[in-house]
Order: sequence, then structure tokens, then C-alpha cells
Amino acid sequence: MTPPPTAAPALPAPATADPRPSRDPGAGRRTHPATGGALVLVGMLLVALNLRAVVTSLGALLDEVRDGLGLSGATAGLVTTLPTIAFAGLGALTPWLVRRVAPARVLVVAMLALAVGQVLRVATDSALIFVLTSALALSGIAVANILLPMLVKQHFPHRTGLVTGAYTMALTVGTTVAAASAVPIAHAFGSWRAGLGVWAAMAAVAVLPWVPLALRTRAAARRATPTAAVAAPTRVRPARTRLGWAMAVYFGAQSLSGYAIMGWLAQLFRDAGYQPESAGLLLAGVTALGVPIALLMPTLAGRLGSLRPLVLGLTTASTLAYLGLALAPHGAALLWVALLAIGQGAFPMILTAIGLRARTAEGTVALSAFAQSTGYVIAALGPLMVGILYEATGGWTAPIGFLLGALAVQTAAGMAIARPRYVEDE
Repeated sequence: MTPPPTAAPALPAPATADPRPSRDPGAGRRTHPATGGALVLVGMLLVALNLRAVVTSLGALLDEVRDGLGLSGATAGLVTTLPTIAFAGLGALTPWLVRRVAPARVLVVAMLALAVGQVLRVATDSALIFVLTSALALSGIAVANILLPMLVKQHFPHRTGLVTGAYTMALTVGTTVAAASAVPIAHAFGSWRAGLGVWAAMAAVAVLPWVPLALRTRAAARRATPTAAVAAPTRVRPARTRLGWAMAVYFGAQSLSGYAIMGWLAQLFRDAGYQPESAGLLLAGVTALGVPIALLMPTLAGRLGSLRPLVLGLTTASTLAYLGLALAPHGAALLWVALLAIGQGAFPMILTAIGLRARTAEGTVALSAFAQSTGYVIAALGPLMVGILYEATGGWTAPIGFLLGALAVQTAAGMAIARPRYVEDE
């Protein structure tokens, strides 16, 4: 008969047991971030300011760029599709990269790529080099897109909603400022190159906080004892989980509507009788009203036990906005713009949900990469399908019907991710 456990003789402690604090830099980052929360937060906000400026500044000056470089219609279409291609393809490689290089060092390289790419693309007269250097700049954004939710989980696990709201608001501000000021800057300097190139300075500033963080991480790795036992992080594969696919579909469907709105809403209002300047202001209103929503939405998502009320509320706002745009685009334009801004709160909500639906930093970066890379493939269909339906029918009923269909898919995926659970458990 086997004796009870208490009858077993005491064994000596294993040789690896050590009451002293671990010198493993990975463990230090997981439990007590050695890099300092304030500097990480500042670095994240500066990175977020840059995440859409390179896209929206080009959109505002696309006609001038086409004339200046002699871009064909096909090449211009490729340039406007590059963001979703880069975000999908390069974003998927980020978890592999983070397993080998510290996130701070990755962000230094990403922001340098963004800055250098923006400088090089305004210094060329070649359409091919313009496309390639734009892709270089977008590669930095693609990596940063994936890393920010992971950094929130790693450094601010108890303030996920607040910090996600702060960097999402910074992203929205950067988007709005770049779209609104690119043309005036170009006019002030007499060239579209100034309107695009000025944002390279903002990317260079975003490098600065990450340099000391990267150096500190490298120094910590050198101080670690060669014999220290470091547990390899568990590989998380969201593509094998229902939650991962639901997150990807929700992210993709909301991004599809977002890109379609950015690309076609001004044209809809122009067709409804608004002057081009007024139509542009109405489009800018969607982004501007999104700033406070971007700050508040992650906080609400972090405090609610279930995301179901937010999912249904955002769907209701978007549905009313689409129906209003189809039936009375001119009569109550400001109301539809406000409802669209509320509906686009799905973006900061899903970014928050990425952190809420993973237990670990490794799970967060894997879920972030899968949801965003797969989602941006879906999102690329938005402007394309709206354009095809608009050209085929000559009106907005069919395009809005398509967006309502995408919204139904988004809602179904949202209900699937609403209840609390974790991707690692699946």
C-alpha cells in the first residue's frame, strides 16, 4: 500500500530553486517592466500618431501625386491598396519577429523604416520607386499595428481600457491632422512633396523613446546568467480557434466599412448636392467625432463583463446611419455623420478586445497578428466593392446594401466574441 504523501522523507530543494530575484530579462518584462511605464506610454502614443498619417496624407494629395509622377490609374489604385496589403502580409510576420527580438528594438526599426520610406518616396521622380518606398514606410506601420495591443497587455495589464483608449485617440488625432493639413502644407511650400514628406519628422520623433528602452533591454539580456533556465513561450495559434476567427471576421468587417467610408463618403455627399468643400468637411467630421469615442470606448469595453451591449449599440448606430444615407443624405447629414462616428467605435472596441481575450503577452501578439492580418484582407474588399457597385448602378442603394450586409456579418462575429474567454484556453 502506498504511504500518504506526508510520510515521504523530506527531499533537498532542487538545485535550480533560488530565492533571489530572477535575472532573466524576459521574466522581468513579464512581472516588473524594467523599462518604465511612463516612457513606454509616451512611446506608444507617439507611435500611434504615425499609424495612419502616411495613408491619409497621400489620399488628400493623390491627384497632385498622380500628376507629378505621371501615375497611371492602375498604379494609383495599387498605391491606395498598399496599406491593406502591407498590414495583412507584414503584420502576420510580427509574432515570429517578436519571439526573436525584443519589442522595443523592433519598434525602433519599424519607426525608422516609416521615416526613411517617407523621405525617399518624396525624393524620387520614379513611379516604381515611389511604390516601393511607400511599401517600406507601410511595413513599419504594419509591425507597430500588431505590437501596440501586446505592449498594453505586457506593461499595463490592469489599465487595458484606459491605455488602449489613449493610443487609439492618438491614432485618430494623427489621422485627422494629416488629412486636414496635407493640402495646406503642400500649398504653402508649393509642392506635394512637402505635404507628404513633413510626416517623416513625426516618425523620427517616435523613434526617440524606444532607443533607451531598446538599449536597456539589451543590457538586461547581457547581464542575464548563461545558465538561467528560461521557459520558451507557449506558441498560440489563433487560426485553430473559434475565437481567433471570430475576432478576425469582426476586425475585417469593421475595417471594411471604415475604409469604404473614408474612400466614398465624400462622393456620396457630393452626389447629394453638397459642394466639394462641404462634403470633405462632413467626411472629416466622422474622424473628428471619433476622437472622444476612441478614448471612451476601450474604457467601457474593459469595465463590462460582456461586450454584447456595445456590439449591439454600435450595430444600431451604423444601421441607422446607412439607412439615413440611403433615404435622406442631404436632409440630416450631420446626424448621419454623428451616427457613423459612433458606429466606427467598433475599431477601438476590437483593439481592446484583443487584449481582453488573451491571458498573456504572447497570446495577445498572436491574436493581434491573426485578427489584423486576416481582417485587413477582408477590409480590402470594402472600397473595391463599393466602387464596383456604384459604377454599375449609378447610385448608392446597392453600395449601402452591401455595407449593411457586411454589418450583419460583423454583428454575428461580435456576438461570438462578446462573452469573456481566452484564446489560450481554446
